[in-house]
Amino acid sequence: MMDPGKPSFTPKKGKSCVVMFVGLQGSGKTTTCTKYAYYHQKKGFKSALVCADTFRAGAFDQLKQNATKAKIPFYGSYMESDPVKIAVEGVDRFKKENNDLIIVDTSGRHMQEAALFEEMRQVSEATKPDLVIFVMDGSIGQMAFAQSQAFKQSVPVGAVIVTKMDGHAKGGGALSAVAATKSPVIFIGTGEHMDEFEVFDVKPFVSRLLGMSDWSGFMDKIQEVVPTEQQPELLQKLSEGSFTLRLMYKQFHNILKQGSIGQVCSMLPGFSAEPVGHEKVREAKIKRYLTMMDSMTNAELDSTNPKIFNDSRALRIARGSGRSIRDVMEMLEEYKGLTICCKMKGLKIPKKGDMSALSRNMNAQHMSKFLPPQMLKMIGGMEGLQSLMKQMGSKDKMGGMFGGVGDK
Repeated sequence: MMDPGKPSFTPKKGKSCVVMFVGLQGSGKTTTCTKYAYYHQKKGFKSALVCADTFRAGAFDQLKQNATKAKIPFYGSYMESDPVKIAVEGVDRFKKENNDLIIVDTSGRHMQEAALFEEMRQVSEATKPDLVIFVMDGSIGQMAFAQSQAFKQSVPVGAVIVTKMDGHAKGGGALSAVAATKSPVIFIGTGEHMDEFEVFDVKPFVSRLLGMSDWSGFMDKIQEVVPTEQQPELLQKLSEGSFTLRLMYKQFHNILKQGSIGQVCSMLPGFSAEPVGHEKVREAKIKRYLTMMDSMTNAELDSTNPKIFNDSRALRIARGSGRSIRDVMEMLEEYKGLTICCKMKGLKIPKKGDMSALSRNMNAQHMSKFLPPQMLKMIGGMEGLQSLMKQMGSKDKMGGMFGGVGDK
């Protein structure tokens, strides 16, 4: 379901192409236009931005500010009110300047406004885009299908980008967007900064959707934040299922040093990531944990058994670090969440981008630990899950849904 194939068009260097962005107001469309342009610019494309949004006050200012910051040429007007005229003039100008990738940002309003869709159709007919990208807010949930379908019926949507995937939303609406548009998700927005923009990868996304950890993404980030000389030891310990508090202590230090708090924490199983703009909260939380671990003995830091922390130990750690018992228990719960994945029988750390090594070793019992309670209940509890996995048959068939999860 999540992998309907490649988008209807892929930009190529040396040949001018027009990509038109559509979506509702507030979905992050203008910011996403700049991220898309910036991503391709880093790949060697000659990107350009055209602001055809004359409806929202400040739209051109926002695009101008983003484009200037990313050093991307842009076109727009404070005086012209006809979005079609602006779009045509901008596209013509950048084609003459031999730009590879010309991105047209359109107005976004309520999906029931007929004027919005009529305007989109006019801009599309005038600029003849090679690709139309629908930008969807990842937190809208059940509204995703109706929104996606409405846009698909008005313009030939060929790809989807899901935004605001840095908060508590898991982006389940992306399933609906794919189903409604029959187009693939190509990128996800994971923050407000230009580089917080990721190529969509089905398996890690579905893992996060099911409440599992994104191990492939985590391992990618580990290689960025962990010093090269420490990586072999860490990977070995993880593959052996011996993730200790001392290892967690070292990695939190690395995360603080590299400034990758938000992106790494959102991938760690059991670690509660705060929404965008709360990096300071995350940082304070990690520092709080480090202080508590400073009050632990060597035996506690090197133990692979979270159950050794009885009430008297927790009280001693709390007093030694100046924190409450509740804080200590919260930290230990986060640590337990990390050890669950590491201690699965036969778990091997997957290679970059390959979830199959993790998922092949999971049976229904393991799977139930990661499914959200409401989802597990909906399919009939453990019996329902076992029955579903048996019906799906071999591990290869299950791979289509859960990235290779099979019943042994």
